[in-house]
Amino acid sequence: MGLDDKIKNAAEDLGGKAKEGFGKVTGNEKLEAEGEAQQAKADVKKAGENVKDAFK
Repeated sequence: MGLDDKIKNAAEDLGGKAKEGFGKVTGNEKLEAEGEAQQAKADVKKAGENVKDAFK
């Protein structure tokens, strides 16, 4: 994967962390769960990047 993909995944992870934190502060469990899901999605993408990078 290219640098662009890595940057997008990092941004998605940070966005998820922000959503989760805001959800915790405001007591919004739905927003908190969305943030956790967004972070998990970014983690899966990062794992895929690591596998592809290992085979280069």
